[in-house]
Amino acid sequence: MFKKSLTVVILGLLLVGTALSADRYQIDPVHSSIAFSVRHMVINKVKGNFKEFTGTILYDEKDISKSSVSVTIQAASIDTDNSKRDDHLRSADFFDVQKYPTITFKSKRIVKEGDGYVAIGDLTMHGVTREVRIPFQILGKVVDPWGNTRIGVEASLILNRHDFGISWSKTLDNGGLVVGNEVMIELNIEAIKQK
Repeated sequence: MFKKSLTVVILGLLLVGTALSADRYQIDPVHSSIAFSVRHMVINKVKGNFKEFTGTILYDEKDISKSSVSVTIQAASIDTDNSKRDDHLRSADFFDVQKYPTITFKSKRIVKEGDGYVAIGDLTMHGVTREVRIPFQILGKVVDPWGNTRIGVEASLILNRHDFGISWSKTLDNGGLVVGNEVMIELNIEAIKQK
């Protein structure tokens, strides 16, 4: 019993030590973007973004593997510069925002690959959770004119919307789809260190 309790205490101390070694950053939505593009009728790409999101980055500069990230996106904030299309995307045909109001990502681990890193974690969208890999680069760290420390991160990945149960489309005469299955996601993130 004593050994078991001691093991729990040691594990707890290790977790606390890891958390203390990482700096906490909050994503600055004013200077960040979560954008996407998807093929339309095979011949073009429609682009859009999400206007409302929050996120926390625990960043250990000395050991990136001890870092983590969690992000919550408000699905209804989708914006493609066309209100009719946006309403359709919010409907049950696509994101079904009444039933699934948020899209979330929580990393499980961060690994170094080549010149960059990969955040591996759970993406939950449209009620479906899948593990995804998000390759990213840390662009640097600066102190702004108001004394805030900021980091910049760029990331991109391709998702198949069918993997998350978002499958609405129509088939064209040539066999192509009105809405492509693959969606390119681009993340440009600026985050502020919390004091």
